[in-house]
Amino acid sequence: MRLVLAARSTASLETVAEECRAKGAQALVVPTDVSVDEQVVALRDAAVERYGRIDVWVGAASVFSYGAFEDTPAEVFRHQIEANLMGQVSSARAVLPVFRSQGSGVLVFVASIYSRVTSPYASGYVTSKFGLLGFAESLGQELKGSGISVCSVLPATIDTPIYQHAANFTGQRIHPIPPIVGPDRVARAIVRVSSSPRRSVVVGRTQASLIALHELLPAVYHRTVRPAMHLVAMRKGEVEPNPGNVFEPGTATNAVTGGWRWPAAVRLAPFAVLAAVAGAALRRRR
Repeated sequence: MRLVLAARSTASLETVAEECRAKGAQALVVPTDVSVDEQVVALRDAAVERYGRIDVWVGAASVFSYGAFEDTPAEVFRHQIEANLMGQVSSARAVLPVFRSQGSGVLVFVASIYSRVTSPYASGYVTSKFGLLGFAESLGQELKGSGISVCSVLPATIDTPIYQHAANFTGQRIHPIPPIVGPDRVARAIVRVSSSPRRSVVVGRTQASLIALHELLPAVYHRTVRPAMHLVAMRKGEVEPNPGNVFEPGTATNAVTGGWRWPAAVRLAPFAVLAAVAGAALRRRR
């Protein structure tokens, strides 16, 4: 396995690289901020110089912010678009000439379940992920028959430090919406689509049902999502407004997992409450 690892934090990249090398992989570290076009091009060039080709490009960079739209600074909202969407657009623009010259390649975008459903207090992230899925599908249509595949992986709630890293303008501590899926499942999904490309795949079967609720019963979804966010996501503790890792990497909490997974009975309880609220709303509608 020959890898090129890219992120903003050199220290974190070196840690990951050592773990990969210990498992027998070759790993090249290239510190990169995907919101800077020149750095994305330098990443591509470093990969080609070291290994001669690029078989799979995984675009997984994301920054997150919680808060009402009117409370979120414009620069925080904008940088989510720059990193989460335009960073992936820049990646595609950089790698496609390499794929074209090879006659093959797989471009994997790590989107989100928020590419298909919405939520209050996360408008910048939702906007970026809706845009990313639309871009991926349009690009895939253009590249049909070229030997180049475009795949989107849509994780639900994953146990990573993204919630500790997120900018926060709610005034309250943020908790992920259960059920919470292990990051290894997302990694396996990326590997699968890299070898057997699919247009899109959702990771997290339970929350995938929210897509159907959003599309088939939009009034019920919109009636329940805001109370669910208040009940589960924003509770316990006060937090000063802060930009999280939107502009600078938060290396202190970098890890594979965020420590959010609880025993099944505990982590499913809030989701059961959400289902009950949705059911009650549906009965009222009928």
